[in-house]
Amino acid sequence: MEIYSPPIPAIKNGKSLDEIRKSAKFHPSVWGDFFLKYDSDKTKITNAEPEEPARMKERKNSKDNEDLRTLSLRFRLLRQHGYNVPCDVFRKFTDSEGNYAASLQINVEGLLSLYEAAHLLKHDVEILDRAIEFCSSHLRASLHKVASVSLSKRAGEALEMPNRWSLTRLGARKFISAYQEDESHNATLLNFAKLDFNHLQKMHQRELSDATRWWKKLDNNIAEMHFYGFHRDDTYEYATLDELRILTDAIERWDVNETLEDSPPYVQTLYKNLIDTYTEIEDEMGESYCVQYAIQEMKKLLQSYFDEVKWLYNDNYIPTLEEYLKVSVISTGYMMMSTTSLVGMGDDQVSKKDFDWIVNEPLIDQASALLARLLDDFVGDEYEEKPSSIHCYMRQYGLSEDDARGQIKQRVKNAWKDMNQECLESTPASMPILMRVINLARAAQLIYSDGDCYTDPNKSKEWVKMLLIEAVEI
Repeated sequence: MEIYSPPIPAIKNGKSLDEIRKSAKFHPSVWGDFFLKYDSDKTKITNAEPEEPARMKERKNSKDNEDLRTLSLRFRLLRQHGYNVPCDVFRKFTDSEGNYAASLQINVEGLLSLYEAAHLLKHDVEILDRAIEFCSSHLRASLHKVASVSLSKRAGEALEMPNRWSLTRLGARKFISAYQEDESHNATLLNFAKLDFNHLQKMHQRELSDATRWWKKLDNNIAEMHFYGFHRDDTYEYATLDELRILTDAIERWDVNETLEDSPPYVQTLYKNLIDTYTEIEDEMGESYCVQYAIQEMKKLLQSYFDEVKWLYNDNYIPTLEEYLKVSVISTGYMMMSTTSLVGMGDDQVSKKDFDWIVNEPLIDQASALLARLLDDFVGDEYEEKPSSIHCYMRQYGLSEDDARGQIKQRVKNAWKDMNQECLESTPASMPILMRVINLARAAQLIYSDGDCYTDPNKSKEWVKMLLIEAVEI
């Protein structure tokens, strides 16, 4: 069997090809064939499961009042559903200078509810910025003083990852555990939540079983990809510049009959698999027009990969911040994924107008991708050697690394404000479509919360177990 040996390039600046290549040392999958066992029989949902929640919905208890906790909860729920509720409702809790009343410090339930609500903030509304600062400070000070274990646990979880930033099902799983420890919990609601969680978990397990079977021969972190909802491809951090130019040009042409026979086997395989994947999707959907939108976004993504590689081969060129973000925001893959995620939603939920809107990079899409890029840059130095927004800030504006990181943190906050704004009334797209983009941002917020939890799957192992493996005990 002939083994392909890539040509040895000239030594550049005293560095060999291996030194120039910026391939990260990614951890292999920790799950292997684990999810193959979740076939259709093991994840079968009994007839009783859907019926029990229906019966429990008929039983409810509620108490209405205008305290801080209730008002904040109403505000958060309404804004989550797209209603532009004014922030003035919180002014009765502040003084003439906009400072929150000191008497609220002992109201931990109220502080927690306000803290969660305030993360639905948008631009130019200082009262919610102040609420986050005020609540986070006093919640941290109260964590070890609160008598309720449940409340302390919920407050700690919120400070680590507020509801708006968290993956919905992971947040639900954590809340179930904390709420169960509350002596005053509503048993009916708790049981309903558990049944709902386990029901959806079985669906996810079945999907993972199918995906693992499909990709069994590939060395990919399938469980983590399912958990976060996206993939990665490191060919553009390994191949030579000439190999990548051939591959990128071929992808731009998108010729299903092209084989790239003069290229290395791994480049040929990548190209064939990419073309075959989209061809298969097109066949399944009956050559739906929406697949063409997904293909165009994939082309744009891979071109951005190539542009980044050219920086590395150009004496490790450090671009301006604007130049960097123009390319590297796209290279997160978030714009490609936001478009591709709409493909399977069906014509009853997504129209051609929606695809035209998303591919024109609306503010919510830009903000989600920007957030992913900036958060990645915070931890990327651990695995990669390439330009980052931190380097660009430092070089372009003469900032220290700490000051550059401070600038980036503020831009992350502003990105959330942009996304929140885009979800409030008179939106150009429906809430299910907008939430696809929001959920991508949530995934980024989570995986970069403790280093790079995607690149190193051991860091996310407990999340995967909690969400996809361990059922909630009923």
